[in-house]
Amino acid sequence: MTNPVPKRVVDDAVRFHGHLGPFLILGLKAGLFANKILGKDYFRTRTIIETEPNPPCSCFVDGIQFITGCTTGKRNVELRNSRSLSALFIKDDKKLRLSLKSDILQNLKSLSPKKSEIIAMELSKRHIKELFDIEESLNKK
Repeated sequence: MTNPVPKRVVDDAVRFHGHLGPFLILGLKAGLFANKILGKDYFRTRTIIETEPNPPCSCFVDGIQFITGCTTGKRNVELRNSRSLSALFIKDDKKLRLSLKSDILQNLKSLSPKKSEIIAMELSKRHIKELFDIEESLNKK
């Protein structure tokens, strides 16, 4: 089972972000998975996102903000510059890291803008484990 991103969620996120693209979808998928594993909590969840600081890669941030409720305004999103793309979600004593598989990142970076929406919708239907390397852990106090 792939757990596709619901069309209603995609439509609302596109209104928030301004357009449909693969990195927005990846942010939505990562955020939905984090909500499922950790439980959605606008204030107790925080995320550290590593990405290039410019579009299209940085569009990943909007997908995560939109779906998790972690926002730069609440200061529960930290952005770090990186050539890779990952998100570390932290809630209470749990951590969840999602790192986009490097071959997928490279393919998306060379993507023609004309194919962007088609690829975005294809990504929305793929299983999270096909896209991201996933690590879960408990914080040791």
